Amino acid sequence: MANSKYEYVKSFEVEDEVMPPNLIVVHIDGRDFRRFSEVHEFEKPNDEKALNLMNQCAMAVLEEYPDIVFSYGYGDEYSFVLKKTSKFYQRRSSKISSVIVSFFTSVYVTKWKEFFPLKELRYPPSFLSQIVCCASLEILQAYLAWRQRDCHVQNQYNTCFWELVKKGGKTEMEAQEILKYAKEQDRNELLHQQFGINYNDTLALFRQGTCIFKTEVEYIVKYNEDGTPVKRLRRKAGIFRSENIAGRRFWNAHASLLKELGNFSEDCFKTNPDYIRSFLFESKLMPSTWIVIRIDGCHFHRFADVHEFNKPNDKQALDLMNLCAVAVLEEFHDIVFCYGVSDEYSFVLKKDSQLYQRRASKIVSAIVSFFSSMYVMKWKDVFWKKELKYPPSFDGRAVCYPSNEILQDYLAWRQVDCHINNQYNTCFWSLVKSGKSKSEAQNYLKGTQACEKNELLLKEFGINYNTLPLMFRQGSSIFRVKVASPPFV
Repeated sequence: MANSKYEYVKSFEVEDEVMPPNLIVVHIDGRDFRRFSEVHEFEKPNDEKALNLMNQCAMAVLEEYPDIVFSYGYGDEYSFVLKKTSKFYQRRSSKISSVIVSFFTSVYVTKWKEFFPLKELRYPPSFLSQIVCCASLEILQAYLAWRQRDCHVQNQYNTCFWELVKKGGKTEMEAQEILKYAKEQDRNELLHQQFGINYNDTLALFRQGTCIFKTEVEYIVKYNEDGTPVKRLRRKAGIFRSENIAGRRFWNAHASLLKELGNFSEDCFKTNPDYIRSFLFESKLMPSTWIVIRIDGCHFHRFADVHEFNKPNDKQALDLMNLCAVAVLEEFHDIVFCYGVSDEYSFVLKKDSQLYQRRASKIVSAIVSFFSSMYVMKWKDVFWKKELKYPPSFDGRAVCYPSNEILQDYLAWRQVDCHINNQYNTCFWSLVKSGKSKSEAQNYLKGTQACEKNELLLKEFGINYNTLPLMFRQGSSIFRVKVASPPFV
């Protein structure tokens, strides 16, 4: 980033490193997915296609991020476990959490039509994420046991509930009352006696959830002259299921889990959810301060190259970023101002905001996930002739600024950065397009001042920098304005 007198505002950023040897788990779950499933008419109590879509997203996450060595999911949630030696994003909680939920969301939208070819995606899905900081392998084991137990309890209850509603003729309130005090055995008997369903015969996908991790698989890489195959071992992500994913029998049977995480020495029979929740890596943002959520494109240099964005600025790409920011502003009413440039956007929440009780991970993940979802959904509206070749992702962070003056300086810092970077890039790409190599262009511009860059553009390329589009030079601001209502007739 460019140097300026406003850079002191970076001192308000808080370090959120998860210290080793803690194991890092990223837990994501659907944001208001009850409504999402109703609007999109998912089957009750389980929609197999929707669950398989979630599994494919998790598979893509494992393939994208090698540090993730195990995942477990059911319903609208997934947990991703990083290897114990991981240095992913320097173990910074906000970065890890936001980039994974962003990529997961982008894949969800990208793959929607593969699983629901006849269903329109009516509005952007989004997910929340947070870090669970497991102090030991035993805590991880208890965490996994807790999540699988929750899968079973929820699925058994929902199976009973929807059988009572669909086949038993009960209203939803009547079904809730019948199940209010029913124990596990009572629910099993209800399913068997009233509906002829043996719960243990229902799909394991529904009852047990899904594990995804990599194992070594033999591949044929070539054939010898005599026709015999030459084989190599490669790591490939696969789907696994077990009645007890936290049991020694399942876990210790897989060499990849033992190598990257360790072995379970005992079985886990009881879990205390409140105790496990105490390992959530959570920070509440300081009250009565401006909250700024800044998101940045991940590896967008490559993304821009692959999608052949115009250099130094692609108007369509910037228009897409602005469309996404407008959608975020409309979705989250606590956001009062947005400022964006290139592949980044800053969202300012009002001082007294109580969004997600000011929990940083939930605010960041909700905004990053929704932005990612919109980016994929709106791609064709902007790039109608360009295929989206792979899912984009963004990372995010939350920073608190205590006064109006410091917030103003933050925004000034971002806009100064916009100007300096844009002026440099305009010169750089003008030189490259004129025949210089990238290294020659860099050396030519080294140490030049703003006035010298302006003179270069004007004399060598006939470009008056001050007449370039404002969006390129100054960035984009988005906020609400009051509009007079038309007179009542």
